[in-house]
Amino acid sequence: MYILLSLLMLALMVGAIIDIMRRDDSEVKFLPKIAWVLIAVLIPLGGLLWFLLGREYNGSGVSLPRMARRDRAPRKPQTPSAPARPTDTRSTEQQIADLDREIEEWRLRAEIEKRRREGGESDPV
Repeated sequence: MYILLSLLMLALMVGAIIDIMRRDDSEVKFLPKIAWVLIAVLIPLGGLLWFLLGREYNGSGVSLPRMARRDRAPRKPQTPSAPARPTDTRSTEQQIADLDREIEEWRLRAEIEKRRREGGESDPV
């Protein structure tokens, strides 16, 4: 009895996998084809789920209302484009000098703030 049941489940799984592979993407409901293959293989009654839920039956049976499918445009292979040119026109030396000035400015501001907190002095502006 168990052997017969096991053979029946195996036949259902193999039939579902073959049916999934032969179907066009537009005839598969709810999930992508690879997900249905995994369901059919990993879940004991996954083949039955495929035939009940995942397969599109054209013109036969009860038609259920569904949301319209988006047309899937084939993906274009991406061509490598030239890297974007930097918009900063300064030389590297100029950029380093500007960074040094900015670091010094932040150091001086921190020193002024520290002295303000320590001595309670007012700003000498």
